[in-house]
Amino acid sequence: MTSISESGVSDRETVARRLLDSSEQLSYDPVKEVDWETPLDTGYHGASPEWSTLYGTSYWAEMTPEQQRELTRQEAASVASTGIWFEMILQQMVLRDFYAKDPTDPAFQWALTEIADECRHSIMFARGAAKLRAPAYRPRRFVVELGRVFKATATGEAAYAAILVAEEVLDVMQRDWMRDERVVPFVRTINNIHVVEESRHMKFAREETRERLKGAGWLRRQINGLVVAIASYFIVTSMVNGKVYENAGLDGKRARREAKANEHHKSMLRSSCSGLMEFLHSAGLLTKPSLWFYKRASLI
Repeated sequence: MTSISESGVSDRETVARRLLDSSEQLSYDPVKEVDWETPLDTGYHGASPEWSTLYGTSYWAEMTPEQQRELTRQEAASVASTGIWFEMILQQMVLRDFYAKDPTDPAFQWALTEIADECRHSIMFARGAAKLRAPAYRPRRFVVELGRVFKATATGEAAYAAILVAEEVLDVMQRDWMRDERVVPFVRTINNIHVVEESRHMKFAREETRERLKGAGWLRRQINGLVVAIASYFIVTSMVNGKVYENAGLDGKRARREAKANEHHKSMLRSSCSGLMEFLHSAGLLTKPSLWFYKRASLI
């Protein structure tokens, strides 16, 4: 059951009220905050080079600085496009979860606030990708259809833990990008906005995951732990579309082969997910079957 404080207010309600207050005090309007007018300066990267899927490979060493910058711009646009795809899944799961519930509940009001944030983020990412001169990157058709099933069926801790995985992985890399002066300024601004506002979303996802798991038995944790791991695998492996290499003027076949074997990038992913894996373990969702998918995605 939800714990109640001496004032009679649940921990969940307290968290929701704090998030609403934070949203009122610190939120951004990307239309005004992001410099959309200045033409793209190709002397900048689109993301920190160390986060490129080819960084540390022999192919990266052979590339010209111009090719390296173009690749990071295409990769950043791909990550943004994947972010839009999952934010649309997130919005539908949250709306479905709070359908016909008490609108006076702070958690209900926060859920709508989060959805409004995600709508703005998706438009911001879309405009950012276009300014990076990238095409519309999408996950493979098979993954898109899996997402369609997931958004229509995932409930409770499975939905919120999967939301947390997508948000946490993106959060760590974007914290690096927003501080990196090698990254084009408007992308740094986009990343800063997303990091600030997404921190509230992650807090809510953690709280909801804990709340939904109260009283859950071993079998339920095993099933949902596996569901979250499978969702995580497809989210993470869809972040960088294989077409970014050709669009950056590279040999796509060689680039995909070296990216797949790139231990540096795998190490970056693992380090970014250490806190997330600790949380999933504490929640009883880091099960033995789920470990296979996290290892395949280089998250552990």
